[in-house]
Amino acid sequence: MAVAGVVCCLGLGAAGCARSDAVAQGPPAGDPVQVLRTAADALVEAGSSRTRTSLEMATGGTRVTILGEGVYDYRNRLGRLEVRLPQDPAGAADRRPITELLAPGALYMKNRGAGVPADKWVRVDTATLSDGNLVTGGATDPFAAAEVLRGTSSAAFVGRTEVAGARVRHYRGTADLEAASQAASEVNRGPLGAAAKGFATVRVPFDVYLDDEGRIRKIRHRFSFLNGERREPVAVASTTLLYGFGAPADVRLPADEDIYAGRIAQE
Repeated sequence: MAVAGVVCCLGLGAAGCARSDAVAQGPPAGDPVQVLRTAADALVEAGSSRTRTSLEMATGGTRVTILGEGVYDYRNRLGRLEVRLPQDPAGAADRRPITELLAPGALYMKNRGAGVPADKWVRVDTATLSDGNLVTGGATDPFAAAEVLRGTSSAAFVGRTEVAGARVRHYRGTADLEAASQAASEVNRGPLGAAAKGFATVRVPFDVYLDDEGRIRKIRHRFSFLNGERREPVAVASTTLLYGFGAPADVRLPADEDIYAGRIAQE
C-alpha cells in the first residue's frame, strides 16, 4: 500500500498528491448546521433501510438497555421493530420480544402488557405521549430521530471514520426540539412539539454519522425527561443504526378487530 501511494504521488506530482490527501482528511464542504438540517431528506430519497436501536437509561441505580431491530419505510413513515426488554430484577427467564409497528400518529405493540391476548395489538396515540414517542416505545422512531436534526442549532465536523464498514463523516451538535417540530414533516410536527413541552429541556445533544450520499448511518441523542410525580430529570441515550438501504419494508398495520380495547395491567 505504501508503494502504491508513492507511485500515485510520482504520477500526479507532489502538489497533486497533497491536494488529494487534504480532500480526504479535511472537513467537508458546507455549513454543518445546514447539512444536518436536511439529512432526513436523504433517507426519504433512499426509501427504506434496516435499523438497530438501543435505548439506555439509569433508573433506581441500575442502568437499563432496551434493544430493537427491524426495518423502516421513510416514504410511507412505517416501521416494524422487534424490541427486547432487559431481564427483570428477579432473574426470570428472558421476556418475549415486543413487536412494534411505527405509523403516522400511532404506535402498535404486540406482547405488551399483562392480560392482553397473544393475538391482539395495543394501539397508542402518539399525540398523547409527552415524549412524542422518542422514548416511550423503548426505541426512537428512526425518521423522528432524523427529523430532530431539523432543529440543529449548533454543530461541528469531528472527523472521518467508519460505521459498520461504511465511510462516514462524524458531526457533533445540539438540536432544539421546538425548532425541529416547526421544520419537521407533518407526521412528526405534533410528536416533536409534544416532546418539546414534555422533556426536561428542549436542547438535545447528538452525535451523527453521514455516509457519502448524505444518509444517516448512526445517530445518538441524549434526551432528558421528567420522571413521575417526583419530576426528577432522567437521562436517556438513544442510538439508532441504519444500514441495508433499499431493503424490503412491507409493514402492514393491524385491522381494527385485532386491536385490544380492554384494560392493560401494569407489569
